[in-house]
Amino acid sequence: MSTKQDDELAQERLVELAAEFYDQFASGEVPHMDIPTRTKSNIVFDEDSKVWVYGDRTSTRSANSVRGARKLLKAAYAIEFLVNQLEESRSSTLRELYYLSESWDNEEAQFNSQDESNQLIEDLEIVSKVTREDFHMRPEESGATLMGPLELREQTRRGEREIHCQKDVGEGGYQIPNNPDTIDFLDHTIDFVLCVETGGMRDRLVENGFDEEYNCLVVHLKGQPARATRRITKRLHDELDLPVVVFTDGDPWSYRIYGSVAYGSIKSAHLSEYLATPEARFVGIQPEDIVEYDLPTDPLADSDVNALESELEDPRFQTDYWTEQIELQLDLEKKAEQQALASRGLDFVTDTYLPERLSSMDVV
Repeated sequence: MSTKQDDELAQERLVELAAEFYDQFASGEVPHMDIPTRTKSNIVFDEDSKVWVYGDRTSTRSANSVRGARKLLKAAYAIEFLVNQLEESRSSTLRELYYLSESWDNEEAQFNSQDESNQLIEDLEIVSKVTREDFHMRPEESGATLMGPLELREQTRRGEREIHCQKDVGEGGYQIPNNPDTIDFLDHTIDFVLCVETGGMRDRLVENGFDEEYNCLVVHLKGQPARATRRITKRLHDELDLPVVVFTDGDPWSYRIYGSVAYGSIKSAHLSEYLATPEARFVGIQPEDIVEYDLPTDPLADSDVNALESELEDPRFQTDYWTEQIELQLDLEKKAEQQALASRGLDFVTDTYLPERLSSMDVV
């Protein structure tokens, strides 16, 4: 749940947007809404903050065309819905919003697809400078979890509850809520945060007691991490001064998972400084591991090769380390999963691989 102050700010910003439309009508001006152009060409890597942000180019949603007028009409209906939702202290999912529009009295305001309604919510986030979490909008459950020596206080509709993320949870861990800013960190004995791409590897680490032996908080990214997962990771680093390392498969798409944790993603560039942790370090499967440990592999597909070549030009990977590893992988023409470490035994990852890698990085 958001705080009352957050709710009031979100309502205020939304009402201001609606009032701006009204003022434009009243002054004889064609109603419009300006937002940053959300294309790859308008995403820039900010060297100071080390995250992706939007550039200076903007797009205009204007009622001077039928298509533009429909977009503004849908925005007005969505704003009204969100303000009412906040006033009633209710919440809804992005999927529900898409279906809810079917009940709106003006058929022109109804969404044609969920992609359209999702994009509108992102537009409103950008223009209002308020996150969708503060609109009480949530995605379908991501299922991402925490496991480790962290005690926290969570705000729920049934009041506050205190939870220890080892002692008070089952093997599945503590599920990260949609809005991690409702969590207070009470106490911890964490030495570092380990973000893990796959559920199978997360389960292996927990079963082997890695979180207990190394005072590690294991964060299951569940593939490409949801916003809530990236937000709580950033808070753990910033507020508790904890090192963050990201453990993924050894392929270009997994490197981008690391990149989204560390530097943000193109899709959520307007929230990079809120979600990204530039200090996060990569501890995933390296191309050199394929050689050193003779890991089982799969051949690189054409799409993998194209992605790796693109990453050689990506500002997020402009270091000697990444250049060396990516070029090695292109030479090897191979990729490997985290679970490939099991070819050396089920305990190899927790007894040898991670301890050695983390020690070499001065994390343990």
